[in-house]
Amino acid sequence: MVSLAILAGVAALGALYFGRDFFVPIAIALLFNALLRPVVRRLERVGLPSAAGAAIVVLGFLGIVVGAGFALSAPAQSWLAEAPTSLNLARTKLESVRASVLRISHAAEQVAGGAAPAGAAPAPVPAPQGPGIAARVFGTTTSFITGFVEVLLLVFLLLAAGNLFLRKLMRVVSSGEAAETRTVVHEVEYVIERYVVVSLMIALGQGAVAGLAMWLLGMPHPLLWGVATLFLEMIPYLGATVMVGALTLVAFATFDGVGRIFAVPAVYILISTIQNNVVSPIAYGRNLKLNPVAVLVSVMFWWALWGVPGAFLAVPMVAALKVVADHTNGLGPLGEFLGE
Repeated sequence: MVSLAILAGVAALGALYFGRDFFVPIAIALLFNALLRPVVRRLERVGLPSAAGAAIVVLGFLGIVVGAGFALSAPAQSWLAEAPTSLNLARTKLESVRASVLRISHAAEQVAGGAAPAGAAPAPVPAPQGPGIAARVFGTTTSFITGFVEVLLLVFLLLAAGNLFLRKLMRVVSSGEAAETRTVVHEVEYVIERYVVVSLMIALGQGAVAGLAMWLLGMPHPLLWGVATLFLEMIPYLGATVMVGALTLVAFATFDGVGRIFAVPAVYILISTIQNNVVSPIAYGRNLKLNPVAVLVSVMFWWALWGVPGAFLAVPMVAALKVVADHTNGLGPLGEFLGE
């Protein structure tokens, strides 16, 4: 039995990994269905059919995305045009620092009686080879648009179906479990909706503060840094790590003084620390508190399987799993572990 369970687990992981192009749009659509379902219900109460309410909600969401895209297109194009020059400048500066460190290390080895020949110069680092920036951007954009359209269609169909899937679920469970199943479904929807809304509000506030801070520090394109904070801070831990690395690299290419360079990531780390330790605990409340270790492990696991979408979906899936575990006999220890 243990061997069969291990084989089944490996097969499931393989299916999730190799079938990510199929599973990821479905998982994202289910997330947005849980988030937008209450809005459609309110429209149904005023007399609109489910399909009409779903169309209004999906078109409204699409309008917001398109409007934001047009608003950010000009600064994004400017940043993309400057990116190769900035990266080359940063690489040149880093190579200069690396050469200085190697010279110091070489001198220390000579003093200590090392075998390195005198006057040996550090080997140059070959420039990484790969496809051009335009090819990478257009390739990524094409797959993103395809996935975005798939998600929109799935969200519309799920919202337009109303309570169809819940009614079918009620038919296949026993009469004694129907009430508990309905409670679990509604609680999962509530937890996901509240988590995404609260996380979005926190990320919006942090993005505004980070953009203002980057503007005060003299960083180029502070609006884009604010928007990047908004999206990346929706991914726990990994998003902040990517932001700190990107800000450090751009600051290295932009400024000459060491103080100004390291002030940029230091300020962002300070903003992120205040958000994680002061704002988030108050905003989420006790109902949404999850074990930080479980969250980090989940983010790393789904990042390895599905990349960025998996990291984005990790926390809602952990929250939903905790709700199910809390209401299922035999899974109580799992729910206790996932909670804070």
